[in-house]
Amino acid sequence: MREDANEPLARHALAFVLAGGRGSRLLELTDRRAKPAVYFGGKSRIIDFALSNALNSGIRRIAVATQYKAHSLIRHLQMGWNFFRPERNESFDILPASQRVSETMWYVGTADAVYQNIDIIESHASRFIVLLAGDHIYKMDYEIMLKQHVSTGADVTVGCLEMPRAESSAFGIIHVDDNDVILSFLEKPADPPAMPGKPDKSLASMGIYVFNTEFLFDQLRRDAADPNSAHDFGRDIIPYIVKHGRAVAHQFSRSCVRAGTDQPSYWRDAGTVDAYWSANIDLTAVVPELDLYDRSWPIWSYAEITPPAKFVHDEDGRRGEAFSSLVAGGCIVSGASLRRSLLFSGVHLHSHAQVEGAVIMPDVDVGRYSRLRNVVIDRGVRIPDGLVVGEDPDFDARRFRTTSQGISLITQPMIDRLNA
Repeated sequence: MREDANEPLARHALAFVLAGGRGSRLLELTDRRAKPAVYFGGKSRIIDFALSNALNSGIRRIAVATQYKAHSLIRHLQMGWNFFRPERNESFDILPASQRVSETMWYVGTADAVYQNIDIIESHASRFIVLLAGDHIYKMDYEIMLKQHVSTGADVTVGCLEMPRAESSAFGIIHVDDNDVILSFLEKPADPPAMPGKPDKSLASMGIYVFNTEFLFDQLRRDAADPNSAHDFGRDIIPYIVKHGRAVAHQFSRSCVRAGTDQPSYWRDAGTVDAYWSANIDLTAVVPELDLYDRSWPIWSYAEITPPAKFVHDEDGRRGEAFSSLVAGGCIVSGASLRRSLLFSGVHLHSHAQVEGAVIMPDVDVGRYSRLRNVVIDRGVRIPDGLVVGEDPDFDARRFRTTSQGISLITQPMIDRLNA
């Protein structure tokens, strides 16, 4: 492939998205779908953020490795990400675990997921691999990270997020020198090292890596031959390169795409029910930190064909209304009140229902006179008339999954047990 010195580096990159994780801390939300396929933001799935970042950064070759309960994820990718054109040197590969290396082995780690697909990656002849996790919510320009990778001569460039040192023990922590060269990579350390000049901050790995393709292949083959390896990037590949090569940190603040210059860097791992609820409800703020309305950096997704949202009845005590809420297409708010909530497509709120602090997934039906507060409701649930949630935490905990922060997760089997 001919390269132009003025051409964006993203044109010579392949984005490889690791989307096989279950996300067990999301409890019943991932009983039927992988974490990257969980709904987010009114019309998207979590994986759409990594994929949109790649597309908006100029990367036109993307591969997605799937594994755990991948049907809904694969279906979403087929419907929403099928616009790539091979004649324009674009590609979009879905790579389910398929025992390509051994008839007895699925993907056994993040590095193994890439290793088992080396032959497919090689066929794209890309100069760089941008390795991404498919289960985080953020906006980032990978072209900036690619430029740093080339300019520093790094063997691997690791995306890093600055966070309070006291809160960073649950992450892979990177210790760097004054030039962002990585000195050590520590997995969930009890005493995280501080950043140079910032004693109260640490650098946490975002699970984003840039490699020169041939160098990555050499490392994957070396790792695959090591019987003592877990075949994981964070536990094996990156620590090895830190010791034997040149690993450089890329700070997210340099490439974060913000709504305005005064906005903070936004990154979320919506990996628990509480974090998932908070990240969605945050979008109802007047000026949310994550701007879904920025047309210069859109979040691409499957554009479902729906009728407009509808608000009906205008009587005292029976008025269809919504305040500080996001309401997707196909929703009907029929004589119900909605506050600080987020409705995905096809939700129907019936008369006299009162809903506040709710994240409601597609095709949910909320019965008359129900009162719901601080809830996450899975897709397709039928809320019976008069159900009250969010007013008695002890009672809620006996019927639903209720977190320490008082958020109740409601699924259809839980509703069915109420009438058993």
